[in-house]
Amino acid sequence: MSYRNNPAAVSALVRPTEVHKDLFINEEIFDLEMEHLFANTWVYVGHASQVPNPGDFYTTTVGNQPVIMVRHTDKTVRVLHNRCPHKGVMVASDACGNTGKFFRCPYHAWTFKTDGQLLSIPLKKGYDAEQLKSCEASGGMAAVENVKDYRGFVFCRLNPEGQSFEAFFGESLSTIDNMVDRSPQGRLEVAGGVLRYLHDCNWKMLVDNQTDTCHPMVAHESSAGTAVRVWEEAPAGTPKPMAVEQFAPFISPYEFFEDMGIRVWENGHGHTGVSNSIHAAYSSVPGYLEAMEEAYGKERAHAILADTRHNTCYFPNIMIKGPIQTLRVFKPLAADKTLVESWTFRLVGAPDKLLERTLMYNRLINAPTSVVGHDDHEVYERSQHGLHSRGRDWVNVGRLYEPGEEDRRNTIVNGTSEAQMRNQYRAWADYMTATMKEPA
Repeated sequence: MSYRNNPAAVSALVRPTEVHKDLFINEEIFDLEMEHLFANTWVYVGHASQVPNPGDFYTTTVGNQPVIMVRHTDKTVRVLHNRCPHKGVMVASDACGNTGKFFRCPYHAWTFKTDGQLLSIPLKKGYDAEQLKSCEASGGMAAVENVKDYRGFVFCRLNPEGQSFEAFFGESLSTIDNMVDRSPQGRLEVAGGVLRYLHDCNWKMLVDNQTDTCHPMVAHESSAGTAVRVWEEAPAGTPKPMAVEQFAPFISPYEFFEDMGIRVWENGHGHTGVSNSIHAAYSSVPGYLEAMEEAYGKERAHAILADTRHNTCYFPNIMIKGPIQTLRVFKPLAADKTLVESWTFRLVGAPDKLLERTLMYNRLINAPTSVVGHDDHEVYERSQHGLHSRGRDWVNVGRLYEPGEEDRRNTIVNGTSEAQMRNQYRAWADYMTATMKEPA
């Protein structure tokens, strides 16, 4: 069966407590995600600190669309489609840099302002002026119309029409607020580079995993569990290493995760860690609390630091850890290929020890050389292969399902509930079919 121009068939892939395996293995579904889902949602592009000066640019993708995030001459952040309107060549090939006052195509030297406007064409006399004026190429590099810089986090919506930024994210923006407010100056900067690695699985498996709290004590027992057992054999009085602080919570018992809670927002967003978190018991850093109290006052500073959310999923494809200042992007490449990017941030005005902790966490948990990360990678691969089995067609996400939960907004549920996964899949069906039309 073809899913193209068949919104009813696409919607039928998501049931209240099940999703069809085609969401993960069907190439046509993947192509439709690139065409509809990633165009209808507000997708993370990058951080404004990556392009601090006019002419600074960063190249990335939104779904499968190559784009450029660039600081324009008016100091605003713009997002351009990375395609010359002449012959279709990608204008910017470097990951980042400074283009000066214009972009120059490497094929025929057409040049464009940093807002995409056509600036000049070599041998322009060879073109009929009226014909050139009326053709599509005269519009320059296509700019994405809908771009939002929210406290330094830059998002865009590729489709010209659709849900507003505020309506799409709603109260979930409180996670970004908390992460930025952890800086005594209220500013973040990308620091420490980026870790990139490939996963041989569908991108939604990684998104699903971020609020799956019934797997850590199972999948990570051999890695985090071993680290903890080695530490327990250390001589009495040995200072607890930062690495052990970060590994140990991964093998907390079910009761810990049940009690910490999950918050479910609308439109696919949600987070683990409402009343407790695996990031709640880190050692204090000298000078940090004092700097926060001076910046915000004692009561406000303590409220900011007490909000230790675990994983916040911003639908469709990023996860933020505010207390440890990391962000992961799950970039879809194919139905069975996902590029993971793990970014780290500096809290401007905070002690350097916090950035050291952030970088260590990223290396230990999110790096290609991670011990913990490979536990997940193995089960993703097993799932990707196993879902091709003809023995079963549906994936179960029914743990602690409550009838009527589809109509509730901003709810808190048991920390081992799969309500946030169900929330994501409902959003998937909604945004997949929002612009899908039945055949005439």
